[in-house]
Amino acid sequence: MALTGVKAIRDISSNKRKMSLDGDIENPLPAENATKVALLLEYDGSRYHGFQLQQNLPTIQGEVEKALKKLTGDSIRVITASRTDTGVHASGQVVSFRTESLLAKRVFVSGLNYYLPKDIAVKAAYRTGETFDVRRQATSREYKYYILNRTTRSPLWDGYSHRVSGELDIEAMNLVAKILIGEHDLASFASNLGVELKSTRRRVYKSEVNREGEMVIFEIIANSFLPHQVRNTVGALIRVGLGRMTVNEFRSIMETRKIGLAGPAAPASGLFLVKVNYKKKLEEYDIENL
Repeated sequence: MALTGVKAIRDISSNKRKMSLDGDIENPLPAENATKVALLLEYDGSRYHGFQLQQNLPTIQGEVEKALKKLTGDSIRVITASRTDTGVHASGQVVSFRTESLLAKRVFVSGLNYYLPKDIAVKAAYRTGETFDVRRQATSREYKYYILNRTTRSPLWDGYSHRVSGELDIEAMNLVAKILIGEHDLASFASNLGVELKSTRRRVYKSEVNREGEMVIFEIIANSFLPHQVRNTVGALIRVGLGRMTVNEFRSIMETRKIGLAGPAAPASGLFLVKVNYKKKLEEYDIENL
């Protein structure tokens, strides 16, 4: 969308709210009728310090909120379904926010993409009901970790995978990955980030390792994740794949339930948030489609 088009729509929306405050016209969308919008995001997390806002540091949340301010003229706080860490990427992150803006969903998509940096993109927008909660109503999150299994570096993949030069035993890695399926106390796969956790029990629905040529891909689906859980898991899986850890040692780490025991964590560069799942497809929560 051209800058003038974005500005024109933004100014119309802002002027309507301003005129209402001045008493010139009735606000067509008063504060109590503010609606909730959900966005589907894709981003390259390489230069960001995670999703969540941090003072004086670039974050995904900070960039999205700045773009919303430019587009709507309002200061808007966004909520996320999964707080990705520093350097982690996403192809299916979901966020939401409340707004009085009259902008159409397609304008939120095109307008935000105009103002956002090129390493963050809005893929879709949905105007949901007020009760829709992107975090609490999520039934599971899907992550993939990419391991480039070759001896030489890759200019194309270095920022989006972790290179391991030794030949990985996929069968052994897959054997221990399956141990994680079900509900377990996964404290050993969490990092101590100074955050008190209510529970370290998580339900894992899928955990498997596959090879596609030189790329080894670990896929895990769970109801939610502990801090650095996926990266610590991958670090242990790589040691198994290189013959430096046995199946029994992996099982013992899990059963010991000691924070950080499975570390060190694999680098963030290979980790992608692929999808956030709900009871229904996101578009089915869109009240404008009902």
